[in-house]
Amino acid sequence: MAGLAKLSLVMRHEAWRAAGTRGLTPTQAQILAILGGSTSPLGVKAIARQLAVTVGTASGAISTLVAKGLVAKQADEADGRAIVLTLTAPGKQEAEQAAKWPDAMLHAIGALPGSEQAGLLRGLVGMVRALQEQGAVPTARMCVGCRYFRPNEYPGQPKPHHCQFIDAPIGDTDLRIDCDEMEPAAAEIQPVLWNVFLNGTPLDSKGPARRHGPRAGGQPSHTPSKGDPS
Repeated sequence: MAGLAKLSLVMRHEAWRAAGTRGLTPTQAQILAILGGSTSPLGVKAIARQLAVTVGTASGAISTLVAKGLVAKQADEADGRAIVLTLTAPGKQEAEQAAKWPDAMLHAIGALPGSEQAGLLRGLVGMVRALQEQGAVPTARMCVGCRYFRPNEYPGQPKPHHCQFIDAPIGDTDLRIDCDEMEPAAAEIQPVLWNVFLNGTPLDSKGPARRHGPRAGGQPSHTPSKGDPS
């Protein structure tokens, strides 16, 4: 806990420093980063849910971003009564800066051997999952829990898992905590995925490794459609 507290202190300090130089608060910078990373416009409630803040807090920060000309409000095409948020041209530039990780953290993580980076990521995935189950953090779009994720398809290999979306092997260092392509697996399957991920046993005898196996260099042999039920 003491170690996590120190990391949190660095993250908060760097967030205030980076956002402050651009005349933003960390919350405003986070909103820009969320909008910049989203594949579709988001509403105020969705922003608040991802930030784990109240709608009022999110709304106040968004109003400031609109006043600064970084965010625009427009009617939702699917529901004309709803308002969604989009980035303006200056907002997109700010979003790119806001999405960057602090150099101090990048250098610290980069100094770790690859095996320790993989272990750190696995640990973070486990902690986020536990916090999600407690309702302490918003649901994250992680590989573990995705319908396309096949954990431990290739036991003992450098890239032991398989992503059916890209149809390619992936390793622990490739795991994502926030993936735009993530589609949740059925509720009854998610605990199974997690147990297989932890215990190292292939999901079943009909996984991608048994159909075509990983190609040399981890290149996909084909790209499945999102409607592929396999």
